[in-house]
Amino acid sequence: MKCIVAGHQAVTTIEFAELALGTPVELWLGVEGETAEERAARLDAARDILADPEYHSLPDDLVRLAARVVEDHPDLFNVIPLACPARRRPARRGAAA
Repeated sequence: MKCIVAGHQAVTTIEFAELALGTPVELWLGVEGETAEERAARLDAARDILADPEYHSLPDDLVRLAARVVEDHPDLFNVIPLACPARRRPARRGAAA
């Protein structure tokens, strides 16, 4: 199945997200090893984009995209509850044993 967004074919999930959002994913998530200066510049650019009227629906688009990922890949969220260890009661002082 081909994923085509705005006339462009998305081959990977990252490409699909970039085409759907209109921005590179790294802009929002950052990249490993980025410096404080690079992070500040990235966040500044992200703020500029969010302030642009063309992107006023971006937060809603992100929520829809996240919901679609959850719906399409429920296995990503297979959470197994961990058993809690039994709580030990502290010994009572002065109690005859």
